[in-house]
Amino acid sequence: MKVDFSKHDGLVPVIIQHVHTDQVLMLGYMNQEALDKTKAEGKVTFFSRSKSRLWTKGEESGNYLHLKEISVDCDNDTLLIKVLPQGPTCHTGNTSCFKEETAKGFLYSLEDTIEQRIADGSSKSYTSSLFKRGVNKVAQKVGEEAVELVIEAKDDNLDLFKNEAADLLYHYLILLKTKDVKLKDVEAVLEERSK
Repeated sequence: MKVDFSKHDGLVPVIIQHVHTDQVLMLGYMNQEALDKTKAEGKVTFFSRSKSRLWTKGEESGNYLHLKEISVDCDNDTLLIKVLPQGPTCHTGNTSCFKEETAKGFLYSLEDTIEQRIADGSSKSYTSSLFKRGVNKVAQKVGEEAVELVIEAKDDNLDLFKNEAADLLYHYLILLKTKDVKLKDVEAVLEERSK
Protein backbone atom coordinates (compact mmCIF):
# COMPACT_ATOMS: atom_id res chain seq x y z
CA MET A 1 0.00 0.00 0.00
CA LYS A 2 1.51 3.27 -1.15
CA VAL A 3 0.06 6.46 0.33
CA ASP A 4 0.75 9.84 -1.28
CA PHE A 5 1.42 12.25 1.58
CA SER A 6 2.76 14.96 -0.75
CA LYS A 7 -0.51 16.63 -1.79
CA HIS A 8 -1.67 18.26 1.45
CA ASP A 9 1.37 19.26 3.48
CA GLY A 10 2.15 15.70 4.43
CA LEU A 11 -1.38 14.83 5.63
CA VAL A 12 -4.06 12.58 4.20
CA PRO A 13 -7.72 12.37 5.26
CA VAL A 14 -8.69 9.18 7.08
CA ILE A 15 -12.24 7.84 7.15
CA ILE A 16 -12.86 5.66 10.19
CA GLN A 17 -15.48 2.95 9.75
CA HIS A 18 -16.80 0.28 12.13
CA VAL A 19 -15.53 -3.10 10.94
CA HIS A 20 -18.80 -4.94 11.66
CA THR A 21 -21.53 -2.39 10.96
CA ASP A 22 -19.78 -0.30 8.28
CA GLN A 23 -20.91 2.81 10.17
CA VAL A 24 -18.76 5.85 9.44
CA LEU A 25 -17.45 6.89 12.85
CA MET A 26 -15.25 9.92 12.20
CA LEU A 27 -12.82 11.69 9.92
CA GLY A 28 -9.25 12.48 10.91
CA TYR A 29 -5.84 13.13 9.35
CA MET A 30 -2.61 11.19 9.31
CA ASN A 31 0.95 11.82 8.34
CA GLN A 32 3.42 9.01 7.67
CA GLU A 33 4.43 8.85 11.34
CA ALA A 34 0.81 8.49 12.49
CA LEU A 35 0.20 5.72 9.97
CA ASP A 36 3.35 3.89 11.04
CA LYS A 37 2.38 4.15 14.71
CA THR A 38 -1.14 2.94 13.96
CA LYS A 39 0.20 -0.13 12.19
CA ALA A 40 2.77 -0.85 14.88
CA GLU A 41 0.48 -0.47 17.91
CA GLY A 42 -2.89 -1.58 16.49
CA LYS A 43 -4.62 1.56 17.80
CA VAL A 44 -5.51 4.40 15.45
CA THR A 45 -3.26 7.43 15.82
CA PHE A 46 -3.93 10.69 13.98
CA PHE A 47 -2.00 13.87 13.43
CA SER A 48 -3.90 16.55 15.33
CA ARG A 49 -3.94 19.74 13.27
CA SER A 50 -5.01 21.83 16.27
CA LYS A 51 -2.35 20.41 18.62
CA SER A 52 0.31 19.94 15.90
CA ARG A 53 1.25 16.52 17.26
CA LEU A 54 0.40 12.84 17.07
CA TRP A 55 -2.79 11.94 18.88
CA THR A 56 -3.95 8.41 19.61
CA LYS A 57 -7.74 8.30 19.74
CA GLY A 58 -8.64 7.25 23.28
CA GLU A 59 -5.38 8.34 24.92
CA GLU A 60 -7.40 10.32 27.48
CA SER A 61 -10.85 8.73 27.36
CA GLY A 62 -9.81 5.10 26.92
CA ASN A 63 -12.13 4.91 23.88
CA TYR A 64 -9.52 3.46 21.54
CA LEU A 65 -10.08 2.55 17.91
CA HIS A 66 -8.59 -0.92 17.45
CA LEU A 67 -7.20 -1.36 13.95
CA LYS A 68 -8.69 -4.12 11.80
CA GLU A 69 -8.12 -3.11 8.15
CA ILE A 70 -6.50 -0.31 6.16
CA SER A 71 -7.14 0.49 2.50
CA VAL A 72 -6.21 3.41 0.30
CA ASP A 73 -8.38 5.07 -2.35
CA CYS A 74 -7.74 5.09 -6.11
CA ASP A 75 -5.66 8.30 -5.93
CA ASN A 76 -3.55 7.01 -3.02
CA ASP A 77 -4.37 10.14 -0.99
CA THR A 78 -7.20 9.05 1.32
CA LEU A 79 -7.32 6.16 3.77
CA LEU A 80 -10.24 4.03 4.87
CA ILE A 81 -9.55 2.40 8.22
CA LYS A 82 -11.92 -0.20 9.62
CA VAL A 83 -11.83 -0.44 13.39
CA LEU A 84 -13.39 -2.09 16.39
CA PRO A 85 -14.16 0.83 18.69
CA GLN A 86 -13.74 0.54 22.44
CA GLY A 87 -16.59 2.76 23.60
CA PRO A 88 -18.09 5.76 21.79
CA THR A 89 -16.01 7.42 19.10
CA CYS A 90 -17.33 10.98 19.36
CA HIS A 91 -16.29 13.28 22.21
CA THR A 92 -20.03 13.95 22.73
CA GLY A 93 -20.52 10.33 23.78
CA ASN A 94 -22.19 9.31 20.50
CA THR A 95 -21.14 6.21 18.66
CA SER A 96 -20.30 8.32 15.61
CA CYS A 97 -19.33 11.94 15.04
CA PHE A 98 -21.98 11.87 12.28
CA LYS A 99 -24.77 10.76 14.65
CA GLU A 100 -25.70 7.15 15.25
CA GLU A 101 -28.41 7.17 12.57
CA THR A 102 -25.78 7.08 9.82
CA ALA A 103 -24.86 3.50 10.62
CA LYS A 104 -28.12 1.73 10.14
CA GLY A 105 -27.64 -1.16 7.80
CA PHE A 106 -30.35 -3.02 5.92
CA LEU A 107 -31.63 -4.94 8.95
CA TYR A 108 -32.25 -1.65 10.72
CA SER A 109 -34.04 -0.33 7.66
CA LEU A 110 -36.13 -3.51 7.58
CA GLU A 111 -36.89 -3.06 11.28
CA ASP A 112 -38.16 0.46 10.51
CA THR A 113 -40.30 -0.88 7.64
CA ILE A 114 -41.82 -3.53 9.90
CA GLU A 115 -42.63 -0.90 12.54
CA GLN A 116 -44.22 1.35 9.89
CA ARG A 117 -46.38 -1.46 8.50
CA ILE A 118 -47.55 -2.33 12.00
CA ALA A 119 -48.27 1.33 12.77
CA ASP A 120 -50.23 1.69 9.51
CA GLY A 121 -52.33 -1.33 10.51
CA SER A 122 -53.36 -2.26 6.97
CA SER A 123 -55.23 -5.56 6.71
CA LYS A 124 -53.45 -6.05 3.36
CA SER A 125 -50.07 -6.12 5.12
CA TYR A 126 -48.84 -9.59 6.07
CA THR A 127 -46.61 -8.02 8.71
CA SER A 128 -49.43 -6.06 10.32
CA SER A 129 -51.84 -9.02 10.18
CA LEU A 130 -49.35 -11.35 11.82
CA PHE A 131 -48.49 -8.81 14.51
CA LYS A 132 -52.20 -8.33 15.34
CA ARG A 133 -52.49 -12.07 16.02
CA GLY A 134 -50.27 -11.64 19.06
CA VAL A 135 -47.01 -12.86 20.50
CA ASN A 136 -47.99 -16.54 20.59
CA LYS A 137 -48.71 -16.66 16.85
CA VAL A 138 -45.58 -14.67 15.99
CA ALA A 139 -43.43 -16.91 18.22
CA GLN A 140 -44.99 -20.00 16.59
CA LYS A 141 -44.12 -18.60 13.16
CA VAL A 142 -40.50 -17.99 14.26
CA GLY A 143 -40.35 -21.61 15.45
CA GLU A 144 -41.70 -22.87 12.12
CA GLU A 145 -39.16 -20.81 10.18
CA ALA A 146 -36.34 -22.06 12.42
CA VAL A 147 -37.32 -25.68 11.76
CA GLU A 148 -37.49 -25.02 8.01
CA LEU A 149 -34.01 -23.47 8.16
CA VAL A 150 -32.64 -26.52 9.99
CA ILE A 151 -34.16 -28.83 7.38
CA GLU A 152 -32.61 -26.82 4.53
CA ALA A 153 -29.26 -26.79 6.34
CA LYS A 154 -29.11 -30.56 5.95
CA ASP A 155 -29.60 -30.34 2.18
CA ASP A 156 -27.30 -28.97 -0.50
CA ASN A 157 -29.51 -26.23 -1.98
CA LEU A 158 -27.91 -22.97 -0.82
CA ASP A 159 -30.62 -20.83 -2.41
CA LEU A 160 -33.34 -22.51 -0.37
CA PHE A 161 -31.16 -22.31 2.74
CA LYS A 162 -30.61 -18.54 2.27
CA ASN A 163 -34.31 -17.97 1.66
CA GLU A 164 -35.24 -19.82 4.84
CA ALA A 165 -32.58 -17.85 6.74
CA ALA A 166 -34.12 -14.62 5.41
CA ASP A 167 -37.61 -15.77 6.45
CA LEU A 168 -36.34 -16.53 9.95
CA LEU A 169 -34.66 -13.13 10.30
CA TYR A 170 -37.78 -11.34 9.06
CA HIS A 171 -40.09 -13.11 11.49
CA TYR A 172 -37.55 -12.70 14.29
CA LEU A 173 -37.73 -8.92 13.81
CA ILE A 174 -41.52 -9.08 14.07
CA LEU A 175 -41.16 -11.10 17.28
CA LEU A 176 -38.80 -8.47 18.69
CA LYS A 177 -41.43 -5.84 17.93
CA THR A 178 -44.09 -7.84 19.80
CA LYS A 179 -41.83 -7.73 22.86
CA ASP A 180 -41.02 -4.01 22.31
CA VAL A 181 -37.33 -4.89 21.90
CA LYS A 182 -35.08 -3.27 19.30
CA LEU A 183 -32.38 -4.98 17.28
CA LYS A 184 -29.85 -2.64 18.89
CA ASP A 185 -30.90 -4.00 22.32
CA VAL A 186 -29.98 -7.52 21.23
CA GLU A 187 -26.73 -6.22 19.71
CA ALA A 188 -25.89 -4.63 23.05
CA VAL A 189 -26.26 -8.00 24.80
CA LEU A 190 -23.98 -9.65 22.25
CA GLU A 191 -21.42 -6.85 22.53
CA GLU A 192 -21.41 -7.18 26.30
CA ARG A 193 -20.90 -10.95 25.99
CA SER A 194 -17.95 -10.43 23.64
CA LYS A 195 -15.94 -8.45 26.22
